[in-house]
Amino acid sequence: MNPHPTVSAIVPARNEEATIAAAVESLAAQPEIREIIVINDQSEDGTAAALEKLTSRYSQLRVLETKELPAGWVGKNYAVSLGAAQAAGGWLLFTDADGVHLPGSTARALADAAESGAGLVSYSPQQETRTWWEKALIPFVYTRLAHKYSYAEVNNPDAPAAAASGQYLLIRREEYLRIGCHAAVAGEVLEDVALARLAKQAGVRLHFSSGTGIMRVRMYRTFGAMWQGWAKNLYPLMGGMAGQTAGGMIGGAAVEKAGEKQRRGGEGTAGGSTSRTSRSVGRELFRVVPWIPLLILPLALVHLIWGVLAVALLAGRHAAYAADLRRNRFPAARALYYLPGVALYAAALLHSEWRYARGSVAWKGRNYAVERDS
Repeated sequence: MNPHPTVSAIVPARNEEATIAAAVESLAAQPEIREIIVINDQSEDGTAAALEKLTSRYSQLRVLETKELPAGWVGKNYAVSLGAAQAAGGWLLFTDADGVHLPGSTARALADAAESGAGLVSYSPQQETRTWWEKALIPFVYTRLAHKYSYAEVNNPDAPAAAASGQYLLIRREEYLRIGCHAAVAGEVLEDVALARLAKQAGVRLHFSSGTGIMRVRMYRTFGAMWQGWAKNLYPLMGGMAGQTAGGMIGGAAVEKAGEKQRRGGEGTAGGSTSRTSRSVGRELFRVVPWIPLLILPLALVHLIWGVLAVALLAGRHAAYAADLRRNRFPAARALYYLPGVALYAAALLHSEWRYARGSVAWKGRNYAVERDS
């Protein structure tokens, strides 16, 4: 390995006026990052003006502009592909515009790569949660993801599991080129997981772990953005095998056409696949919703003992969730939001499945046709 590796940071930015300065400043403070390439993806707020000010302060910052989104591409994937094509570093760091990189994080990532022999290093960042709905849903989602995407299995080269976080994804340039770059996952909504899967299938070792001390992110600043974001991601992450767009951006008529195709069951065996993935969502909800205590609780009207039993069972669920939170570096006190978290998670997962069944998801002002199973 190069004893003095250089890193190019590639940051897609679409309407990130509120966060882009902190992201760039934190990247510029990393000595290993020789260039920062921000791709302004047709922002309609003050992102361009903020970037103009930043370029006068940081010589390593370059700003690119996207034009019309090509057919078959998700906006973020197209934006970062433009940045990667211009990057010169031996390592490419794909990271989001709403993240703050902590001191020494790039050096630690390179050290983890050297120690593990990994060609792709990714971290699940620290999540900032300020409102009650962030505190309820985001830790709950991440504890569920930890059950499905175990770090140990992802990092085991002999296990099929593959995952990464697009909020922090560092890949050796030669490996990125070898697996086909972002063009190979152009239409993937979950491009991070798709890249990790391609890399692992190509024999690239993965290093995926907690991002405590690496990066902190506040993913969603409004409830609407959070709801839309998990509608885009939650079903393919937790319920089904979906994730690839069915042709890039679409208009209203195409959304209805795609949705009609999904309702008819598509072609060939698509109908059977739809049924199978719905059962997968059902199994997930069966695992997380405390059905027994909720069913017992009304019996408290008949006899107090039933109420005591229901409360005891719910207390056990709270305790188990607190343990899950601690394992995933969240404050155990977030267990107080257990029941709202369950309710929001169940609703968000069902809504996400419904969006995929309809054949379209929306994100940052763009609509994408998606296939329920790809």
